[in-house]
Amino acid sequence: MRTTVEISDPLFEQAKALATQDGVSFRVLVEEGLRAVVAARTRAAAKPFRLRDGSFRKGHGLQPGVAWQDLTTLAYQEDSGSPKR
Repeated sequence: MRTTVEISDPLFEQAKALATQDGVSFRVLVEEGLRAVVAARTRAAAKPFRLRDGSFRKGHGLQPGVAWQDLTTLAYQEDSGSPKR
């Protein structure tokens, strides 16, 4: 398919020089670049975001009987193996 694309002169000159250096045509270089961008964005869009487990001690940090309001006080107490209340 034929199409017209406007790009800046400096970018064109860099791409043309790179194509010559690599021994490929400008068209091949442009197609390689577009394929790379399309593939990267397709992979990124296809992979859903997954939030890492950031819980303390893999979900075993907050124990029954400990109120959220007491966490600061408990954090500054000496660690004796069990929380002081």
